[in-house]
Amino acid sequence: MKILITPRGFANVGKTYIQKMKAAGFEVDYNQTGKSYTFEQFKRKAADADAIIVGVDQVNQELFASSPKLKAVCKFGVGIDNIDLTEATKRGIAVGRTVGSNSNSVAEHVLAFILADAKNLLGSVKEVKAGKWDKPTGSEIEGKILGIDGFGSIGKILAKKANNLGMKVLVNDIFNIDPKEQRAAGIKQVTFDELLERSDYLTLHLPLNEHTKDTINANELAKMKKSACLINAARGGIVNETALLLALRKKQIRSAYFDVFSEEPPKNGTELLALPNFYLTPHIAARTEEAELRTCAYSTRFILNALKED
Repeated sequence: MKILITPRGFANVGKTYIQKMKAAGFEVDYNQTGKSYTFEQFKRKAADADAIIVGVDQVNQELFASSPKLKAVCKFGVGIDNIDLTEATKRGIAVGRTVGSNSNSVAEHVLAFILADAKNLLGSVKEVKAGKWDKPTGSEIEGKILGIDGFGSIGKILAKKANNLGMKVLVNDIFNIDPKEQRAAGIKQVTFDELLERSDYLTLHLPLNEHTKDTINANELAKMKKSACLINAARGGIVNETALLLALRKKQIRSAYFDVFSEEPPKNGTELLALPNFYLTPHIAARTEEAELRTCAYSTRFILNALKED
């Protein structure tokens, strides 16, 4: 039986877990190229796979149809919008994800964005390298309001870290959070509109689906403070990028820091990338050695259990 592993992180830090799968009697085909597979490469390798550990590759109807032996798919991460769950269910294929494995890493990435923005770090470093010595005045994050949209595992860890730094934390979530839990976590649950209106830093921690697509559009951006910073380390598509472009140009909000984009990598000439108040990292919030080790462990456990039960 064959297990296909597409994320590059597995080759870097997951050799122990590859050996564990081999010791259990499985052939393991893992990505050692240092690059993402094209869909055609992925499709070809998956044709005889019994299980797949997948990163951002599209596990769609075409992939399922060309992989007749497939029994299980595990996302090397949390968001499963690249996996056709309807088709997987129809074919009886088990789908898993590694919830919690990278939550701390993503929370730290968001904090790095906040501190970089408050202290004008990225712009200042760029200017010094260009021979300038301007000294822009930054701000302290203590006492500032952090708005968290989506109070899952990442939101909970982020709230704790922000509280420790003296920030005030507001939260919006589809579930009602018990008042005792709110007090213990040092947060206050508010409506989405209040979150938009009061946040100095607004960070999104939502899955991408038909209900969350364009959660932040022109209407929502107009409700935010002109001094606000919008952060998205969740999924591209949650923010309408056309509306964001206009809002940043008109300085409806001060800045935006993203780790995700609607199309990754963005096309050459993408207008947002030319703006001085928009910053994009290449989907690396979850990519730390510690997180990838946990993700290797969680995904290996899911796949071995799924194939054992088959």
